[in-house]
Amino acid sequence: MHQPDTTPRHSLYFDYQVFPAAPLPAESAAAAPVVVVGAGPIGLALALDLARHGVRVVLLTAGQQVSEGSRAIVFTRRSLEILQQVGADSALVEQGLPWRFGSSFYRGQAVFRLEAQHDPHDRYAPMNNLQQQVLEASMLALIARQPLIEMRWGHLVTGIAGDENEAMLTVDTPHGAYTQRASWVVACDGARSSLRQLQGLALEGESWQGRFVIADIKIDLPLPTERLAFFDPAWNPGNTVLMHREPFGIWRIDYQLPPDETPEEALQPASLAARINAQLQSIGFGETPWTMDWSSVYSARALSLADYVHERVIYCGDAAHLLPIFGVRGANTGLQDAQNLGWKLAAHVQGKAPVALVQSYSTERVAAAREIVAEAGKSTRFMTPPTPGFRLLRDATLSLALTETFVRPLMHWRTSRPHEYLHSPLNSDDDDSPQFSHGPAPGAVMRSVRLAADHYLLDESQPGFTLLIFSDHPVSPEVRGAAEQWRAQGGLLVILTLPRSAADGEAWARYGVDADGAAYLLRPDQHVCARWLRLAPDRLLRALARAMALTTPEKEA
Repeated sequence: MHQPDTTPRHSLYFDYQVFPAAPLPAESAAAAPVVVVGAGPIGLALALDLARHGVRVVLLTAGQQVSEGSRAIVFTRRSLEILQQVGADSALVEQGLPWRFGSSFYRGQAVFRLEAQHDPHDRYAPMNNLQQQVLEASMLALIARQPLIEMRWGHLVTGIAGDENEAMLTVDTPHGAYTQRASWVVACDGARSSLRQLQGLALEGESWQGRFVIADIKIDLPLPTERLAFFDPAWNPGNTVLMHREPFGIWRIDYQLPPDETPEEALQPASLAARINAQLQSIGFGETPWTMDWSSVYSARALSLADYVHERVIYCGDAAHLLPIFGVRGANTGLQDAQNLGWKLAAHVQGKAPVALVQSYSTERVAAAREIVAEAGKSTRFMTPPTPGFRLLRDATLSLALTETFVRPLMHWRTSRPHEYLHSPLNSDDDDSPQFSHGPAPGAVMRSVRLAADHYLLDESQPGFTLLIFSDHPVSPEVRGAAEQWRAQGGLLVILTLPRSAADGEAWARYGVDADGAAYLLRPDQHVCARWLRLAPDRLLRALARAMALTTPEKEA
């Protein structure tokens, strides 16, 4: 019988709550449309998104508390935009620490300073620091008020069976075991995914030998909120140290271990204290008192499943891929997974789209993961050189950067960014995109525009599709008729007109619009799927059908 740990976890700044284990469901309970396994930020975001689209969700988690330690702390602008869609951005806005700079040091000397792009049309800062468990707690408060989500604490998945029409989970709890039927199961159960192991699936890619300690300490340091990277410090020769300010007076120090040191040895109190004191001494704060809050060890890996849909189980977040933390990719990539999957799975469950739409999640997100793995590999080889040759090249670059500006961009940490689904099967293939000189192409994320003092174009996002029409004139009866035809078939579509004067002309400029009558079609996940210089009703309907996987190029022909 499953017995989760019910001792509240220790923290200097966070009050851990132990939630009661959920009772066994009734034996007569019907199959759930969707079961989400895992209640980290990705599982919580997906459950909220599915409920936003009107889908009932059962959310299973083996533990009875939120995650231990800070874990994911850096959330990108795109992640806040995704969280905004499900109403979960307030914790990061109200408690997070925004930042946009990163400084790199080599043997104590500054060699590179990165500035992330930011302009007045962005609602959120490029990077925002907040401990993962704080975000989870705020999302759980939303879930508690959502009648379409049934949260089951202390429910561990121990087996899976089923066929092409239904999945059957064996679930163990403190009250006994039961079988849970579901039309679809989404595995958001993290890096050690039980579902992935139960299905015998293997991740593909690279693992590196470099191991890092994460040490969260409570300390008062008069340093800026930005990413600080220290290469080859005197106390840790040849290795790398990272530092981040967190809310509530906490600083994270990530430092690389020698190859012959085990995680157990590294987490001994004496070892932790010696390394932390050495780092503080190296930056001039050796006498500053500090207190340990939490520590752990991780390895750099860049791995992914080849397919994220296996029978009736869909993989999302770390269950689908493992990415190095360099460039803040883990949770941020997982949130993009959840956003991509939510509207597609909801449309299929509700009978509005074929299974091909669900499969497009795998097509788009596997391609994203492979691109991210390639970028993460470059960052990881720089941060933790895997061979003497890579170390020689890395150290030569750092040494040159002391005096030569041309090599400094090589230290760019390739931060997480929204993937562009440029080759998605959901993109229209007969729009006017080739005739646009600039603006977001099909597959790219819509561009934010500040429309008023505290109102942005991204705020207009709805659960369905959005048609942006750039015009000073009313929408034509023909286009409105096409929209009504789509809605009569059960589709969701909102029409938003942007006059030339919107945002003092910036709205048209940011979308590459020169003449009245241009239009963009946005998917529910805010990605462009078609754009036209002048919109015709039949082209709109074809683009909508294509974006819902109701048609393919072959069917259209």
